[in-house]
Amino acid sequence: MKDSITKKAYGKINLSLDVLGRREDGYHLVKMVMQTVGIYDTLTIERAEEEEITLSTDSGVIPGGPDNLVWRAAKVCRREFGIRDGLRIHLEKRIPIAAGMAGGSTDAAAVFTGLRDLYAPEITNGRLRELALPLGADIPYCITGGTQLSEGIGEILTRLPAAPSNDLIVVKPDLYVSTGWVYGAYDSIPEAEVIHPDVDAQVQAIRDGDLYAMAAACGNVLEQKTGAEYPVIGELEQFLTEHGAVRAIMTGSGPAVFAIFDDHGKAETAFAALQSAKKYESCQKFLTGFVNP
Repeated sequence: MKDSITKKAYGKINLSLDVLGRREDGYHLVKMVMQTVGIYDTLTIERAEEEEITLSTDSGVIPGGPDNLVWRAAKVCRREFGIRDGLRIHLEKRIPIAAGMAGGSTDAAAVFTGLRDLYAPEITNGRLRELALPLGADIPYCITGGTQLSEGIGEILTRLPAAPSNDLIVVKPDLYVSTGWVYGAYDSIPEAEVIHPDVDAQVQAIRDGDLYAMAAACGNVLEQKTGAEYPVIGELEQFLTEHGAVRAIMTGSGPAVFAIFDDHGKAETAFAALQSAKKYESCQKFLTGFVNP
């Protein structure tokens, strides 16, 4: 039995995101296409003699104890897998924090898969998703990643063919947006004024392997409020579109923006322009692409 394991925890974007309603318990019902991208955190999990969970991180922002999803995921795994060893976990952060890219959820998912691989390889991904759901609605998706249709509160997942490959720019403005505020603000929009994306059309475009139809169907219902509150989101989208992007929208509850390019040279040129734009010097910027783990 190995004494340690290292996992890559990939961030995600929402190629489309629609909200269909809200349950009595406050959870929103969603319909969205999720896609992992090549921006990832790295988690190293080691057995430890002391019978406790210790979490260290190179980030000075996120908590290192029970308030962290990584720690809580490890606690669930210890209970469910009968782990008696102590666990020492180190997290290297690259995914922007509070960006709408499921950074915390994908880190927790890496703990579930990592501890499963170390201690209980017979446990299926389906069982891991069941264990993960109470900790967060995005974690079940992050267990396997790739291109998936997500419904319910995020736990009903349908694997899709890999989305058409492309170059991608992801930009995280230097601001914090509360997910709770975003959904609360969305709830204040009269239904007649809500602009719903055509998620079904995007799913079909992905099945057809049509990059342009997939990009045309990109949409995020939450951007109506978040974009209005934080104009830099729309400004980044316009900048990237003017520099050759096929489509640029906000991901998740924001504020990160992604832009799809159909040509690597265009993406590199746009990224260079973004890097040199003084207005956006405080933004976190990534030139990447889709990943299907």
